[in-house]
Amino acid sequence: MDTTNRPLPSPTDITEPFWRAAREGRIDMQCCKHCGTLQFYPREICTQCMNDTFDWKTCSGLGRIYTYTINHRAANAYMRGRTPYAVAVVELDEGVRLMGNIVDTTLDAITIGARVQAVFETVNDEITLIQYKLITDLPN
Repeated sequence: MDTTNRPLPSPTDITEPFWRAAREGRIDMQCCKHCGTLQFYPREICTQCMNDTFDWKTCSGLGRIYTYTINHRAANAYMRGRTPYAVAVVELDEGVRLMGNIVDTTLDAITIGARVQAVFETVNDEITLIQYKLITDLPN
């Protein structure tokens, strides 16, 4: 797959543990050592208590679609010819929300509240993107 003109994230020192976990097929979130809050996106300070010490916690990768949109116009040159496609905000079972595409399904099957599971799309040696698939075999 040609990714020459695909917009990609640029990992920083703070976000590198997140991207490393994605490369390894996991979703790791910052977890404040003081109050236990999970947060995404990774940052220097806890958004709840302002502490600056964190561990990284591996999340299940399971969640629900919080909201979504179907794009009929390409957001960038890379997505031309790939429309329509779904972009969703997914609330993981651990309570953290992330954005990604809903893949490998018909667009009319996507609904708010639908259960999803993270899947990992390797783009290059540095970046693996987190996407989501609908799942139907787990209890609501």
